[in-house]
Amino acid sequence: MSIAPDDAQRETHHLYRTMREFLSSMDDALPGKFEITKEGIVHDMMSPGRPHELTVLRVRKRLEKVMPDELAAHTGEPDVEDLSEGIMRHPDVMVIAETDMEGDGGFDPRTVIAAIEVVSRSNPDNDWVGKTRDYALLGIPIYVIFDPRTGSGAVMSDIHTTPSGPRYATRKDFEYGEDVTIGEWTIPTTDLPRYTDA
Repeated sequence: MSIAPDDAQRETHHLYRTMREFLSSMDDALPGKFEITKEGIVHDMMSPGRPHELTVLRVRKRLEKVMPDELAAHTGEPDVEDLSEGIMRHPDVMVIAETDMEGDGGFDPRTVIAAIEVVSRSNPDNDWVGKTRDYALLGIPIYVIFDPRTGSGAVMSDIHTTPSGPRYATRKDFEYGEDVTIGEWTIPTTDLPRYTDA
């Protein structure tokens, strides 16, 4: 028996809503951060430490110095959410126009100019593998990874279609200390902290 596309879409919506309701019912009962991917719920149990949060702060401030005033390097709520894909992610930093932040509910991923992640000490594959896949699926044109474990990172861009779905075609690696270009804006990566036990 085959499943018609409309039935498959309804099944995806139902599964996504079930996971979303479960996360809402948890409120703040469990520590860490929850996201919904194509594979299910991802739970990063550890709260971000100082090197992670300092990297997020410095990247945000450096971007906001070079971007036009109508854009924000946003680090707060809500999540980026796409019901049709069944994905809810929360970038550490997202470049988005202030006007696209108006209204209620999760941010439309088609309005996000760039998603930026600082690699988690406890779950690096979530940033390097899962989010690389999901942000391309969501149509976010630029995905940037800063990795305090190695003092390096990558800028992903140029989404193209593959048999496995949309993927980033271009990857530009960088080392801490080099300038990195995110879209139209270039920022330094000097003085970004490293994880001491990496």
